[in-house]
Amino acid sequence: MRQEQHEQHEQREQPGQPEQRATHGTGGTGGTDETYAAAAEWATDETYTNPVLDADWSDPDVVRVGDDFHLTASSFGRAPGLPLLHSRDLVNWTLVGHALERLEPADEFRTPRHDCGVWAPALRHHDDRFWIFWGDPDRGIFQVNAPAFRGPWTRPQLVKEGKGLIDPCPLWDEETGEAYLVHAWAKSRAGVKNRLTGHRMHPAGTAVLDEGKVIVDGDRIPGWFTLEGPKLYRHDGWFFVLAPAGGVETGWQGALRARDFFGPYEERIVLEQGDTDVNGPHQGGWVRTRSGEDWFVHFQQRGAYGRVVHLQPMRWSPDGWPVIGDEGAPVPEHRRPALPAQPPAAPAVDDDFPGGRFGRQWSWTANPRDGWAIRHSADGLRLACARTGGAHDLRTLPNVLTQRLPGRPSAVEVGLRLLSEEPGARAGLTVLGDAFGWIGLQRAADGGVQLVHRFAEPVADRERDAAHPLSVPEGRVRLRIEIGAGARCRFAYDVGDGPVHSGPVFAATPWRWVGALLGLFALAPLGTGDAGAATFDEFRIRPL
Repeated sequence: MRQEQHEQHEQREQPGQPEQRATHGTGGTGGTDETYAAAAEWATDETYTNPVLDADWSDPDVVRVGDDFHLTASSFGRAPGLPLLHSRDLVNWTLVGHALERLEPADEFRTPRHDCGVWAPALRHHDDRFWIFWGDPDRGIFQVNAPAFRGPWTRPQLVKEGKGLIDPCPLWDEETGEAYLVHAWAKSRAGVKNRLTGHRMHPAGTAVLDEGKVIVDGDRIPGWFTLEGPKLYRHDGWFFVLAPAGGVETGWQGALRARDFFGPYEERIVLEQGDTDVNGPHQGGWVRTRSGEDWFVHFQQRGAYGRVVHLQPMRWSPDGWPVIGDEGAPVPEHRRPALPAQPPAAPAVDDDFPGGRFGRQWSWTANPRDGWAIRHSADGLRLACARTGGAHDLRTLPNVLTQRLPGRPSAVEVGLRLLSEEPGARAGLTVLGDAFGWIGLQRAADGGVQLVHRFAEPVADRERDAAHPLSVPEGRVRLRIEIGAGARCRFAYDVGDGPVHSGPVFAATPWRWVGALLGLFALAPLGTGDAGAATFDEFRIRPL
């Protein structure tokens, strides 16, 4: 979509759910005063500090409509997917919903597929509708659309079928009336990478109209490899593709331009690490404010913290190329966009779970099933102790409720009461990645309740004790994980006498593409019938 088009869309998004605001007691619909005070630490009235989203909001894309900025990101195999974030100043963001309630086909996502599903979406506004295109590396390119950002969104429609089709981006060209689609390739599925393929697309966004043509072959550009993540624009008579290359952790952001969509394209590196500590600078989107300021949103890969989001100033050079950051280097701090001042905000993390409902920040590790979370009249999340066929490896279970690991040193706390009377039933708080650790409660064979702390290494196929079990006669505990530098985690518990550390330090690890997750779960052993439940309350994350 042309950046100039934004000037023609002055309508505001339609009324919907209220945004998350800084009020105590909002529970499942927002954060607390402390949540938003944490956001204020990295911003002043005149400047902001990167990252502006300090958690795993992978592969961000952004668009402006009127005075509102909208952002979405990859969600891979979690449900709901395609998070929807809103801002009025590009610095303070709130999570307002999701565009994808469940992953399809539903049967394929009944169990976790952590690195599959929704890869690298593109967000656009066209014909008075919001559009999100993404690639499922195993099935093809999909899109959903909606009349307002908060929805309702359509069910996914397959635009192009095939394996290895990733990172799609559409363009509706108002100068010619044509519609186009560009995408990259995943070598793990297609056997090729480092190239961008372009199509003419049906104006309704429903299908491609030709077999496609390689419009950029990265193998023909000296020194370039792993060209991916294209975002397609029209600017000043040129077709521009903003696309990273060189690898997620070590690469750079490129720009390519041509007079004709199908090429030939010339290229330039427009953002790279240089002497900064921002490795990668990778894959994002260009957005123009109403007053004409240009900004670029991209991610940085930070290991277990995932892909955190940076905001870079952008301008156009006299020879017509974008200049991003400080003459091509990422900025750690910068003058704020010239936009009306906004109250400090960040996606909510805290939750009181009113009536058993959980907030928008939570997602399951696979498509959810009825009965996992039990509605009730009081506050607190009541999770049914799901029977898992005897499996206890949290990496393989779909009924783990997760949110993103915070990107700065933090203490995570939640209260837990194990209600299930069934021997072997367990519930707890976990840090979940390619390795995982958890602390929680388990019903013993003699009917008592034990505090247990377990972990599994990346190569391990089963978990082991990280500390000796401890009797908890009341069946109630407050669990704590202190996440220090390098995502090194100290587990602790409090049965009423103050926090006590448990076991050695655990180093959180990412999945292949996904940062580590915080999770809540409740399980039961093999058997039939109702296995009971566990209740979680007062989930809190505070700076360390």
